[in-house]
Amino acid sequence: MGRVTIRRGIPPLLIGLTVLVSACSSDETPKVQIGEVRRAPVSEVVEAPATVGARATATLRSPAAGTVAKLYVHDGETVDKGEILARISSPQAQDQLEQARKAERQAAKPVRLGGGVPAPSIRLAGLNLTSSLDRKVARGFAKARAAARKIKDARVRAQLLAAIDAAETQHRAQRAALDQITQNLTRSVNQTLSQVSGQIGAGLGGLAASMSSLQAASKTQAKAAVKVASTTVKGLVIKAPFDGVVTLGGPSGGGAPDLGSLLGQLPAGLGGQAGAAAGSSGGGAATGTSGGTVATGVPVAAGDAIVTVTDVSELTLSADVDETDVLLVARGIRAEVELDAVTGATYRAKVAGVGVTPKEGTTGGVSYPVRLTLGEGAYDDGGEAPVPKPGMSAVVRLTVRESPDAVAVPAASIVTSGRETVVWVVRGDGTAERRVVKLGAQGDAAVEVARGLSPGERVVVKGADTVRPGQKLT
Repeated sequence: MGRVTIRRGIPPLLIGLTVLVSACSSDETPKVQIGEVRRAPVSEVVEAPATVGARATATLRSPAAGTVAKLYVHDGETVDKGEILARISSPQAQDQLEQARKAERQAAKPVRLGGGVPAPSIRLAGLNLTSSLDRKVARGFAKARAAARKIKDARVRAQLLAAIDAAETQHRAQRAALDQITQNLTRSVNQTLSQVSGQIGAGLGGLAASMSSLQAASKTQAKAAVKVASTTVKGLVIKAPFDGVVTLGGPSGGGAPDLGSLLGQLPAGLGGQAGAAAGSSGGGAATGTSGGTVATGVPVAAGDAIVTVTDVSELTLSADVDETDVLLVARGIRAEVELDAVTGATYRAKVAGVGVTPKEGTTGGVSYPVRLTLGEGAYDDGGEAPVPKPGMSAVVRLTVRESPDAVAVPAASIVTSGRETVVWVVRGDGTAERRVVKLGAQGDAAVEVARGLSPGERVVVKGADTVRPGQKLT
């Protein structure tokens, strides 16, 4: 939409500008008219299309596939926050909840591995004097000594006894060495067995830790599935989120994802049949209420609109202001509103916020959203105007600049020359002087000259675009 600027100023006669002279003969229509600069109020107004909106609107949808079990309200009925509006019967949602609870109970069962692996050990038997072999050897040495003592030759007897003692000593040394070897071998074998059993134990410990982590993750996912399924079942009882007026059904398509479908996004084994059921419900949308009639007994699909609640306690306006004007709009600016549906009435409004997201218009221009609060309205004769309904079309006129005591000239006095704004001033000798001025508020009939003119000066108020420097005007 191109810029539409309505400059609601004060007509030239109210400003007090007096037509003084004509540069032509009395038989000709004056081509140039001159007036006096005086003070007067000037207002600049920007016009923009708008739509009436509600304080809040909520479209309540079925969280799962099922049937409308009961409707408690009718179109146009006023409801309070928390009031039950409808109930949906959905065996599918109940089954999903039960499956999720079973999965949660299964995930809560502890995972047990076999008992710990004890470290094995061995003991190799060494030579022992109490053993049968030791007893036999001892008896043999004793017999040899007895036989040697019977020899009468003392020298031979002594040699034999010495040899027996040496043999016995050697036997004992060999037995001690064998015991030491046996002990060392036992120690080495047991150390090796201990290392192997430690590695086995560490492996089992790591496996147990991994199983515990998997179980914890399974518990978390199972709890999430139960929470989603419980929310879905709870959502089968549809309640008003705030006070408002009810409309059965709602806009078709474009709705938010239903809660039941979230089950289908859970990992395999947790969502299971619930996820498959939620996925299949989308295929039944054609038989639901989306875009159709809502009534008791009517089948619905997950995401179908059941009831729309609109809070009309405070009406708003959403206006599209052209990019060439939006920088003049600020919060708190007053506005007047005219509705297509209420001819001859004017409503009050005030700017509540100015958006920053651009919107491309049908003519290629860019506009920005401006939100206003809508007040009461009155007809031209003073009668009270009716309260509008959300969605009605309107035109807002935003008073973007006001100057109650401006140095004002008629809008026709202003000539644009490149980037300069010019006014033709009448000198004392009656000739034209080109003077660059700065404008303030720009009304429809009059504009404010913020700099360049003083009250009492005379300017060209008609035919300014035909005047040349030094031209004789009076």
